[in-house]
Amino acid sequence: MSNSHPLRPYTSVGEIDHVHILSEHIGGLVNRDEYSDVTFIVEKKRFSAHRVILAARCQYFRALLYGGMRESQPEVEIPLEDTTAEAFGMLLKYLYTGRAMLRDEKEEVLLDFLSLAHKYGFPELEDSTSEYLCTILNIQNVCMIYDVASLYSLSKLTSTCCLYMDRNAQLVLSSEGFLTLSKAALLSIVKRDSFAAPEKDIFQALINWCQQNPTENHDEVMESVRLPLMSLTELLNVVRPSGLLSPDAILDAIKVRSESRDMDLNYRGMLIPEENIATMKHGAQVVKGELKSALLDGDTQNYDLDHGFTRHPIEDDCRSGIEIKLGQPSIINHMRLLLWDRDSRSYSYYIEVSMDELDWVRVIDHSKFLCRSWQNLYFRPCVCRYIRIIGTYNTVNKVFHLVAFECMFTNRPFTLENGLLVPTDNVATISACASVIEGVSRSRNALLNGDTKNYDWDSGYTCHQLGSGAIVVQLAQPYMIGSIRLLLWDCDDRSYSYYVEFSTNQQQWTVVADRTTVGCRSWQILSFERQPASLIRIVGTHNTANEVFHCVHFECPAQSEDHKEDIVNEDLSAVPGPSRQDYLSRPPQAPSANFQQPSHSASRQHPHHLAL
Repeated sequence: MSNSHPLRPYTSVGEIDHVHILSEHIGGLVNRDEYSDVTFIVEKKRFSAHRVILAARCQYFRALLYGGMRESQPEVEIPLEDTTAEAFGMLLKYLYTGRAMLRDEKEEVLLDFLSLAHKYGFPELEDSTSEYLCTILNIQNVCMIYDVASLYSLSKLTSTCCLYMDRNAQLVLSSEGFLTLSKAALLSIVKRDSFAAPEKDIFQALINWCQQNPTENHDEVMESVRLPLMSLTELLNVVRPSGLLSPDAILDAIKVRSESRDMDLNYRGMLIPEENIATMKHGAQVVKGELKSALLDGDTQNYDLDHGFTRHPIEDDCRSGIEIKLGQPSIINHMRLLLWDRDSRSYSYYIEVSMDELDWVRVIDHSKFLCRSWQNLYFRPCVCRYIRIIGTYNTVNKVFHLVAFECMFTNRPFTLENGLLVPTDNVATISACASVIEGVSRSRNALLNGDTKNYDWDSGYTCHQLGSGAIVVQLAQPYMIGSIRLLLWDCDDRSYSYYVEFSTNQQQWTVVADRTTVGCRSWQILSFERQPASLIRIVGTHNTANEVFHCVHFECPAQSEDHKEDIVNEDLSAVPGPSRQDYLSRPPQAPSANFQQPSHSASRQHPHHLAL
């Protein structure tokens, strides 16, 4: 038998796959009188079918044809309403073959076909048709498709239509499809903050809709207009002559407009999820700051002491700052910025947003915290046109340096507490721009490299001498932390005592875990009431083997591991240790003879300042 035989190919050794032949033979029975035992009548067109095939493919037809009703009698004719002959013919072909040709059909037929898929319980067909409709959206059909998608709660198709309408709001308002929307669909569209057309255009489009739909409740429709966003001229010359809103409603709008802060008004803004809109592509520009061109160029690698950043002088009255104007009013809840980080300096800053450059609202306040490198910032969604970043402190000099800035709207979940992010993943990592700024190790940031296996007597740990210094980790930005996890050096049976402190400014410290009165070894998991932290200090107070405290790994918040059997409770060993008060009062002690002093290649991690 040659390889071109029509019965080939085999899907695997010992298995025959002739599904295409089966589909072809059964498909040949579509709308044929031969062997048929039921006839459907749709728009006066007759469709012959076979009960057993329909019942096997669809629970709806199984109940209809074998449920004891009149339709279950042999050779019966069944009229079907609320659909079209074209759509039913497509469904019948799908029932027999598992295939449907969508690309050559009009949108109206496809929507009827989608309706049948929903009515007869074909979720896979519903999803596939919805996916195709997402690809053919245009100004003429998007309202019609959205109406059906919202009726059947098709979330993906609904959200895709909304995004399309948001980005083409003014064109949608002037389309014929807008006038045919159901009232429920209409209200769900124009009430969206992201439907960012001028309010006057929305008002006029709603007037046209009311005229096209005279039997609907027009008061409810007109209530969706945000009158305070309209100018006094528009309220008097456009809204008032329409007669659709009372004089009191117009006067209330004027009062709100005149007495409210600008940012308190319920503005509309463009919504482009998960895409940085602080780019020249989206019309953004830096309107204030020195060396403006560097901030939005997208280059986050090529910067040094002389170029690749935007800056402003740090002043006591905070008059200076770096200001970005977005291409249009936009909804944002997430920013990323890169502070200049070619040395170990830290900055403090705050960020404000505005619609008119007069009324500013602070969305991020890190003015009292030490921050460095990449900042990942989240806040409640807001509509803004202007964003300004004001540096308040630099540990090296009186200049604030910003290498890159991004802003967007994200659907990623996040939790804020007192304005600070509550992380779910470990943020004490090199990739998250954390660093060890105090402690002795053979390799920089060994404490944060994630390696919890490869350590011995000579390497793989960070340490400090008891009675002198500590191990200090600096996070990129302040977080609300409620747990930490660390691995004490455990290549023999020694135990340690220690305590952990948090700080946001390297001046005031808060003790979050005190293990000075017990002996601890190996893995430590510490949970406590959430505290703000950008710096974590681990201070060893006792070692049963020598006068040095050794830590292999650190993370916050504590992460669960698959190898939980490796984790030893911090209080497993009940070896008594000195109290924290005793430790603080006793004189420093030299390392014991057992301590393996790191070679000259090891470096003590101190901040290294280099003025720009």
